Amino acid sequence: MLAGGDGGARAVLFWSAMSGVVREFDVVVVGGGHAGAEAAWACANIADAGAGLRVGLVTLDPEKIGAMSCNPAVGGLAKGQMVREVDALGGLMGLATDATGIMFKTLNATRGPAVRSPRAQCDRHAYAREVQRLLRSREAITIIGASVERICTEARGGRRVVRGVVLKSVDAAWDGVEVRARAVVLTTGTFMRGLMHRGDAQTEGGREGEGPARGISGALREMGFELGRLKTGTPPRLRRGSLDWDGLDEDGGEVAPTPFSEMTERGAFPVLEQVSCRVTRTTEAGHALIRENLHRAPMYTGQIESVGPRYCPSIEDKVVRFADRSSHHVFLEPESHESDWVYCNGIATSLPVDVQERLVHSMPGCERAEVVQWGYAVEYDMVRPHQIDATGMTKLVDGLFLAGQINGTSGYEEAAGQGVVAGVNAARWAMGEALVTLGREQAYIGVMMDDLVTKTPVEPYRMFTSRAEHRLILRADNAADRLTELGRAWGLVSDARWALLERRRAELERVDVLVESARCADGAWLRDAVRRPGYEAADLARDLALRPGVDVMWGVLETVHAERAYEGYIRRQHAEIRRHSSMERRAIPDGFDFARIEGLRSETKRNLSRFRPATIGQASRLEGVNPTDITVLLVAMQRSGAAG
Repeated sequence: MLAGGDGGARAVLFWSAMSGVVREFDVVVVGGGHAGAEAAWACANIADAGAGLRVGLVTLDPEKIGAMSCNPAVGGLAKGQMVREVDALGGLMGLATDATGIMFKTLNATRGPAVRSPRAQCDRHAYAREVQRLLRSREAITIIGASVERICTEARGGRRVVRGVVLKSVDAAWDGVEVRARAVVLTTGTFMRGLMHRGDAQTEGGREGEGPARGISGALREMGFELGRLKTGTPPRLRRGSLDWDGLDEDGGEVAPTPFSEMTERGAFPVLEQVSCRVTRTTEAGHALIRENLHRAPMYTGQIESVGPRYCPSIEDKVVRFADRSSHHVFLEPESHESDWVYCNGIATSLPVDVQERLVHSMPGCERAEVVQWGYAVEYDMVRPHQIDATGMTKLVDGLFLAGQINGTSGYEEAAGQGVVAGVNAARWAMGEALVTLGREQAYIGVMMDDLVTKTPVEPYRMFTSRAEHRLILRADNAADRLTELGRAWGLVSDARWALLERRRAELERVDVLVESARCADGAWLRDAVRRPGYEAADLARDLALRPGVDVMWGVLETVHAERAYEGYIRRQHAEIRRHSSMERRAIPDGFDFARIEGLRSETKRNLSRFRPATIGQASRLEGVNPTDITVLLVAMQRSGAAG
């Protein structure tokens, strides 16, 4: 990979201002959402490891850092694995979730370990405060309340290189200031030219009550970036006291939940009082109401031209696409101990408010519901992600990194994963060190980054277990085993977290030895019994007479059970990874001229030139590229002396 800066040792940039005020940082992170928070946190971790980096976190409103714009929940199918991976790499999302979760549960608990996923309902207000507290605890981070009006670049060695940003702020100390840095990370969420829709009413903004970021889109276009436009949505919120809460079916959490972070003390977990949700449903009358008012729905009038997430559709989209369904489940989820707002999970909508009100009242238990915030859709600009590489750095401007919804993704967890990748690489670029990536065989985060740089999203990207071909080895229980050593090498992992991993490794080895030599009560060898259908980690604890958290570390038995129960499948996956590893990681030289390769189809040349894959593995996953094309590409690289 390319090295950052001048390729030498890190040095803080000092510039003489031609006019106005100039401030200097090593890295500037723009945006205080989940991607921006993780990017700044990763840089601070590297700073504490001895790098001495200085990080400026620029956000429109510092009091909204870590805000949960939509569902106040973290984790879920495949997303829970990503949060565990963020934690294994020293991230903050797991810590903040454990400190503020009000309902924890494991999804797919009765299915195999590859698809089991942790999820937590969080206290919306407490979560944002905790993220802000964590960020403000880091000396390396300076939080700046401002918007970015311009991205500054300069020509250097035939390349365009980022130089910093120009700010606009109500704070005179930052208004008009040029903040210069070796690396800039853009994490703008839904705020780039954000436009909210309720019926035919349109309001500029990226989130309820907050204005848009107007300058960045134009700045990116001026630099030559190709932008797209996507849509997401959120449902109405109801006042709990106006609902027939006790008359609805309960959806509760686990009595003894598992935290997301390895660093969370089990004895004091969960921290906050736990709650339960309720379940209601849409009705035939509600569906008829929606159909009667589709001519007023922005999605169907042409008012909204961009595409929303197919796997998290609005209720009007569900009614049209699944016309044979007479109802859909709606989960009523309390948002906080500090308010009586309830999130209606399942009816995201941009319908007019009068239709929303009648729709809500058509649901059982909600006949007298008071709506405290109406649902809405928001359109926003994004940068088509074929213009970044798997490090998060853009291909047009060196030192400029993108993370989160600006890359066409959807979800807090996807944003956090990208934030870690962009943050560590921005820090490494600032220090003049080689950039790093995660492979598809290493992490769900690696799967996501590879998908983004090999496919142009036509809808907001969302992670699923089905996207990961190696999901049996990318489990939630073994995230630390997969990634913490790598995070340590990158400077992300503290001594305390590293000590936990070393202790866990010793425990895994100890229990594995016990399994090999022990027998069950029926006389069978335990190493054979663990492969029986229905035999779980709890059975392993019983047969070994080990109490989790007392005789053995929490989580160890789950990992030993999974590794033993699926040993044959796991061995085959590792063998497959080894067979493909040399081809997967074989680098394609930067600037390689795909258009001049003889024997390639025109479609293949166009796709290779558009996406500019960094490796043969990435090239093989591009749309319109087949195995024969890869063979031709390898021959061309060999002839040019670039086969590697």
